Amino acid sequence: MDAVSYPDSKVTDFILNNVIPLRVPFNAKPLATDFNVKWTPTLITVDWNGKEHHRTVGFLPPEELIPSILLGLAKTYYELDQFPAALQALEKVITEYPKSGPASEAVFLRGVCGYKSTHDPKHLKQAYEKLIAEYKDSEWAKRALPYRLIP
Repeated sequence: MDAVSYPDSKVTDFILNNVIPLRVPFNAKPLATDFNVKWTPTLITVDWNGKEHHRTVGFLPPEELIPSILLGLAKTYYELDQFPAALQALEKVITEYPKSGPASEAVFLRGVCGYKSTHDPKHLKQAYEKLIAEYKDSEWAKRALPYRLIP
């Protein structure tokens, strides 16, 4: 990623403004062992306590790297029950990177966050409908299949 993704000015700006990057060689002990890093690049999103919330293994071009990092941030906020922040990051993935790999998972998770923050199942149904309409062959459309039964 050093030759393609990291030098991209959008990637650099995004990283500098949104995360605290830490570069660790894949064989650096104890971090590589603690986080079970087996291949490079491995990007891991952790919270302030060092708990992992998202992992990406392998090269990502700039147009996939930013939404992957955003999804990692959203999953961190989601798992910490910070639903407004999670929804904000998910919305950015969905609206700014709708064709990216993380977009379908972002749609699914937006539905879950919406439900968990309001207890209104309409968010789950809306996620299912968007997944079927725009990402019908995705893993996340399959996972949302039970939501079709919500009235």
